[in-house]
Amino acid sequence: MKVPLSWLREYVDLPAATAHEVADRLTMAGLKLESITSYGHDVKNVVVGEVLEIEELTGFKKPIRHCKVEVGEATPREIVCGATNFVPGDRVPVVLPGGVLPGGFEVGARKTYGRMSEGMICSERELGLGDDHNGIMVLPAGTPIGTDVVELLGLRDDVIELEITPDIGYALSIRGVAREVATAFGVAFRDPADVDVPAEAEPSWPASIGDPTACDRFVLREVRGFDPAAQSPLWMRVRLSRSGMRPVSLAVDITNYLMLELGQPLHAFDRSKLTGEIVVRRARAGERLETLDHVVRELDPDDILITDESGPISMAGTMGGLETEISDGSTDIVIEAAHFSATGISRESRRHGLVSEASKRFERGVDRELPLVASWRAVSLLAELGGASVQPSVTHAEVEVTPARIAIPAGHPAAVAGLPYSKEVVVGRLEQVGCVVTDGDDPAVRAGGVDPTGVVTGGELAARLAVTGPDMITVTPPSWRPDLTDPNDLAEEVIRLEGYDRLPSVLPSAPAGAGLTEGQRLRRRVGRALAEGGYVEVLSYPFIGADDFDHLQLPADDARRRAMRLANPLSEDEPLMRTTLLPGLLKTLVRNVGRGFGDVALFETGAVYRPRENAPAVAPVLGVSRRPTAEELASIEAALPDQPLRVAVVLAGEFERSGWWGSGRQASWADAVQAARLVAAESGVELSISADQHEPWHPGRCAALYAGDTLVGHAGELHPRVVEAYGLPPRTAAMELELSRLESRMPGPVETPPVSPYPVATQDVALIVPDFTPVADVEAALRDGAGELLESVRLFDVYAGEQVGEGNKSLAYTMRFRAPGRTLTVEETTAARDAAVAMAADRVGAHLRGA
Repeated sequence: MKVPLSWLREYVDLPAATAHEVADRLTMAGLKLESITSYGHDVKNVVVGEVLEIEELTGFKKPIRHCKVEVGEATPREIVCGATNFVPGDRVPVVLPGGVLPGGFEVGARKTYGRMSEGMICSERELGLGDDHNGIMVLPAGTPIGTDVVELLGLRDDVIELEITPDIGYALSIRGVAREVATAFGVAFRDPADVDVPAEAEPSWPASIGDPTACDRFVLREVRGFDPAAQSPLWMRVRLSRSGMRPVSLAVDITNYLMLELGQPLHAFDRSKLTGEIVVRRARAGERLETLDHVVRELDPDDILITDESGPISMAGTMGGLETEISDGSTDIVIEAAHFSATGISRESRRHGLVSEASKRFERGVDRELPLVASWRAVSLLAELGGASVQPSVTHAEVEVTPARIAIPAGHPAAVAGLPYSKEVVVGRLEQVGCVVTDGDDPAVRAGGVDPTGVVTGGELAARLAVTGPDMITVTPPSWRPDLTDPNDLAEEVIRLEGYDRLPSVLPSAPAGAGLTEGQRLRRRVGRALAEGGYVEVLSYPFIGADDFDHLQLPADDARRRAMRLANPLSEDEPLMRTTLLPGLLKTLVRNVGRGFGDVALFETGAVYRPRENAPAVAPVLGVSRRPTAEELASIEAALPDQPLRVAVVLAGEFERSGWWGSGRQASWADAVQAARLVAAESGVELSISADQHEPWHPGRCAALYAGDTLVGHAGELHPRVVEAYGLPPRTAAMELELSRLESRMPGPVETPPVSPYPVATQDVALIVPDFTPVADVEAALRDGAGELLESVRLFDVYAGEQVGEGNKSLAYTMRFRAPGRTLTVEETTAARDAAVAMAADRVGAHLRGA
């Protein structure tokens, strides 16, 4: 919102305050400053002149005129000018030699087109008054010659630009900002909406409200005999331009001017183009409307329309229709002012991608009492500036709305702020905002909740604070503050007007015994372990598209295809909540490879979202006037999806880098499995691994990860079709593991394992097994057979060749034995080794190599 300081001063008796001082006070009141722009402060030596003579110069490609201009000096000035829209006798602005125009452009005397030019005759754009550069600016006849144009036209001004948040729609008007400035400086405020409106007469045009949920007040007024050739006065064009709006025509400029001044959007219809009764209603199936931007729009049943017998003529509160717009020949005009549903206009604007100055105000909340006033101001200006005659009739359709009332303890703002505010201060500040405050305890409001009349209450708040009787106040917010709906809104008003700078800065005391939970500790340990293992952590958006399910080759009945759809996604390409971490990681991998980083190992820890069976489609929306009950909280919880925590890795290229020390090693499925082992080790859970077929992994290089009998994840090499679909490097590997399941199987807080002071005994065994035997099965057999003395078992060699026979492979293991309280004998370690070999022979048919 751009606010010219000169416009503010019409309604506020400001002291000699600069624009920066005003902006500082508004910032302290909670309005965010964007910028301050100064106009005309560098302009000097510009005066009013009268054109005495004009000589047309010939021989040039364009019209050139040599003018004698009286500027109030002893002799007229001779000025060369290329504009042709003025005649002798006209009064025009003249920059004398040594004068400066906006932007620091200095004008001097010089010879041009064979004549001496002692200054310059100015257009509106050259004076910084607008974009009109079609000709010289002609001033009204009788303007005193030699008058300083800067003072005459009010060229010097400052414009304060504010960022208006959605909760303070009243500040999208000079009226609203002026009220804040008056409060900030403690001076009087003159309300531009405080005008005498004639009593309502017969309806000017038949109209009705067809849907009370879309509109609760609709006003029409008429003027006739309007002069379509009438120009907007300079002061209006200047204010519109400096407020960020382009002047168009007098009728349109008046509606825009009043919207900026009062905050009430208006729309002008050509009366001759209307047919039959006007009805405000929702759209019907198949209806279309060509709007003023020449776009034919397919209307949604939730759109709010203004219609007549011909059908839709305007998208209410957003943009008018082309068929009924004001044209250059319009003489009879109908002015419309209304109060539309804020949520309805907001949805309509976003649905059509059509954000207008009107929709920005309606969706933030407009003063319901303004339509009668704003429409009267509009027809009055059309009569004053455009020669129209105002028709005494007015159409006023209305749906009765009960004003909201809020009951709060007078001490509630103090309790929120942590500062002592007396009851007098609280009441005074709320009255400054425009609220009507009554003492005592209104029984109807005290009851709490929201009653059928729309009364918003703070009864439960009062009950919790044990406040009764005279310590309670009942507040009725003003019509221009629809954002004040609950006790905390009122507390915020008191606090901001008293000054945010007065709020103490107090650090909260740390509660005793607080710290990380075991689950939080596990997540941190997992992150550190993977980072130490060579992986880089990434954080992906939790959104995916339906194409990701196809790229991952998921079957049609796969549970991961059931995903939560967002009502308002950031991107229409990714409207679903992720059911697996892999798509985000794979896209990050592709992005890194595309930027020249071919050796990549990434990991991510985060939640996935799995819809529950028979869950409600939409979670209930609860009010904020009281604490939700246990049943209400349970209803919200029931609508939420399951959100298990997972960890996933992807890796491609070299996992061990090449260098001067020699060649590196390519990442493989085994590294993905080892990443799962690292995660499991941090949780104190031992994984068992078996071959599996599970999308999106390669069917022959996929490992299922089990914690006991519980499947916790998969790891391995991705399927070639997945690699191709995402554009991944060949043989990309990945792992995804459900950390929540590991957490539930943790034996308890992680304890430091005991360290035996006795020496270790090492035994190596080489076993020959069929080549299809999983290594994990052999290792599990050795562990079970060796017993409690076994400290670790590690595979250090795999061999397949003539020496072990066709269809076989040799697996060589190092087995470490140790006892906690004594030194083992050779006989004990040999017996444990033999028992392990015997168990492997029994389970997988293994036998010692060379035996």
